[in-house]
Amino acid sequence: MRRIGFIMLISAIATLTPVRAVNNPVNGTDTPQVKKSAPVEVYYFHMTRRCVTCQTVEKVTEEAIKENFKDALAKGEVSFKSINLEDKTNKSLMKKLKVGGQSLLIVSGSEKIDITDKGFMYAVNEPDKLKSEIKSHVKKLLK
Repeated sequence: MRRIGFIMLISAIATLTPVRAVNNPVNGTDTPQVKKSAPVEVYYFHMTRRCVTCQTVEKVTEEAIKENFKDALAKGEVSFKSINLEDKTNKSLMKKLKVGGQSLLIVSGSEKIDITDKGFMYAVNEPDKLKSEIKSHVKKLLK
């Protein structure tokens, strides 16, 4: 009976004793490690042959990034990439992002925002609306 009581006492102490977090450094400081957020990548997936609208979507998107995120571009926090869907070297990226056709995507880590419809709706006649959409989504993902 004593043995059971002793085992219960040890179990209770072990359960209630605070334990240091595994990811804290062992060098005596308990400063938490801040995980750097993933960069924001803006992708425009297109075909080799493109119409005026397709070319304008790319142009306006690139302008929006350069105008609104100059510092973030320089730091590598934001990037813009124009990707040819017909180039076989891009197949793995297309598979990863589940892209099957022309697309305008804003990606950060596992978060993906598809603004393809807005890109094609606004690029030619209302480019400022498209730039505003891009700016707001990139800002949201940078936080």
